[in-house]
Amino acid sequence: MSMSVICRWATRPAKWLDRVRLNPDGAVTIVTGASSGIGRCLCEMLSDRGATVVAVARRRERLEELRQRATVGKIIPVAGDITDGGVRESIIDVAANVRGGAVDLLVNNAGVGAIGPFADASPARLREVMEVNFFAPAELTRIAIKHLARSPAAVIANISSVLGHRAVPNKSEYCASKFAMHGWSDSLRAELAPRGIQVTLVSPSTTDSEFFDALVHTGADQTSSSIGSWTPDRVARAAMAAILARRSEVILSLGGKALVYADRIAPPIMNAILKQK
Repeated sequence: MSMSVICRWATRPAKWLDRVRLNPDGAVTIVTGASSGIGRCLCEMLSDRGATVVAVARRRERLEELRQRATVGKIIPVAGDITDGGVRESIIDVAANVRGGAVDLLVNNAGVGAIGPFADASPARLREVMEVNFFAPAELTRIAIKHLARSPAAVIANISSVLGHRAVPNKSEYCASKFAMHGWSDSLRAELAPRGIQVTLVSPSTTDSEFFDALVHTGADQTSSSIGSWTPDRVARAAMAAILARRSEVILSLGGKALVYADRIAPPIMNAILKQK
């Protein structure tokens, strides 16, 4: 990039810097992976603050329980698998019909995990993890952008992982999906800034949720060690704070930060440590 281009970019009016922050009261929001864990907590927090939440998950009965709980805002359940293009279109249609086509917040939270040596895994494991954790949220975001652009304070919040910053053994498919989300989020943030849409990347470490009860293509003997476990409520509160502050990125938990920053400072040492695992 030439110096003249950099100078023009630096001196042009940066209208997106003056964007107002999201006010949950009356906001139209979408949360995937809403039936449990972080997603459920975010739905409750948003609806408690007066938002209309399009809550997306595969378990219809869980969504109905969530809908009945709402007392201030409104929860609209959409039961389905986000890897289905038709379901993604339905999600956006439902949200767009709430307030004249505008969507204020999209939270890409749905995800799956897998544990075990890559060499021993089936091709189906890699494809399923990438489809749920990256391709589906990316495609959902693509069709949501024109509606987010109608909001004066739009935010896309991608719930990722510290393993999207530093990969570890026996979680190669999951790490790959989260690295993809990290890179995509960084690129998308720059693309959408002139349209006033903020992209926030939230990177928790281990969360005490049902996530590890539903690992895909993973043997019962495979386990995962913790690097600073948080409750879903705590992660959701940190994510909400980052969304409202229009943060670009947050890394949660001391253990998660230690992993990421140690790798940035001394990657050879981290590589040596992880080889011993």
